Amino acid sequence: QVQLVESGGGLVQAGGSLRLSCAASGRTFSSSAMGWFRQGPGKEREFVAAISRSTGITSYADSVKGRFTISRDNAKNTMYLQMNNLRHENTDVYYCADDSRGLYAFQKSATGTGIGAWGQGTQVTVSS
Repeated sequence: QVQLVESGGGLVQAGGSLRLSCAASGRTFSSSAMGWFRQGPGKEREFVAAISRSTGITSYADSVKGRFTISRDNAKNTMYLQMNNLRHENTDVYYCADDSRGLYAFQKSATGTGIGAWGQGTQVTVSS
């Protein structure tokens, strides 16, 4: 089992930036891809971005392309999400996720159904 811990959330003004981090521990050798989802009160979980641990190939939701950048440091077992030009509608809890099946696992489910491991979430609040 992989354990995931997010950090870096907080309050920022619209147009500002935040960088989320996700530190993985445990059976990290079984991890193939990591990613981020978001979820607000009463809403379904939504895919944000994902990255392959081996190739670095990335995938993004259309709504964040050009503004968010996902990256990883395999030596530190840490993944990052750089969020620039934040908008009020980006306000949500952001969850780190990990799966042994690779980027495909993130691309096949917009809501993260079946993803192997989840973090506890970190709140991102963008004031307008």
